[in-house]
This record gives sequence, structure tokens and C-alpha cells, in this order.
Amino acid sequence: MANPNLFSASSVFGKTAGLALTTSNQTIVSNAASSGKLYKINTLMIANVDGSASADVTVELLKSGTAYKLLNTVPVPADASLVAISRDNQIYLEENDSIRLLASASSDLVATASWEEIN
Repeated sequence: MANPNLFSASSVFGKTAGLALTTSNQTIVSNAASSGKLYKINTLMIANVDGSASADVTVELLKSGTAYKLLNTVPVPADASLVAISRDNQIYLEENDSIRLLASASSDLVATASWEEIN
């Protein structure tokens, strides 16, 4: 498994993705096997776009097929947002790692992630 040296990286690219959450696990960021890259996750924000109902979110780090909970059924009130990952608690994704999300109600929550792809 490649794990590039941060001090000798040849390139760093900024990336952002958005995702409307459902009641099934969905991946927002995935580092492919044998990519030779390291992803530094800077932010993961979840917003409740429903004007009247709270919804729960679960966020998992998937490492080599094993899920580790970052958040577990945390409520996001109506018209509010939650910062799950920030520069204060950033994480790295090595090859074959991903972040996936699950909502208690479809169409109530949206997620935005930003990261650095390091080669």
C-alpha cells in the first residue's frame, strides 16, 4: 500500500464533492486501491435542507473493508448544519480507504467534502 511522503510529494490537488444522502450507505470520498495517492480530508459538512424535520447522520471511515464510526446517528436539526471533519481533526485516506454516510431520512441531508489529493 503506497503512502506518499508528505515532504516529497510531487503534486497536491484540491478536490470537493457534494452528495445528497439517502437511507443507504453512500461513499462521498474514495481512494482507489493501487492509486499511489494519499487523501488529506480537510472538511466534511452535513446540512439539513428540510425546513421542519430533524434527521440523523452516520459517518464511517472504511479502511480495508472495516468500518469505523466517526459519527453515529447524530441528529442534525432542521435548517442546521454539522461539521463532522475540520482542519482541527482532519484525517488521511490511504489506498482502498473511503468515507461513507447514511441518513435516517432520504432527501433531508446533504454533505460536502473537501480534500487534498497528494501524489
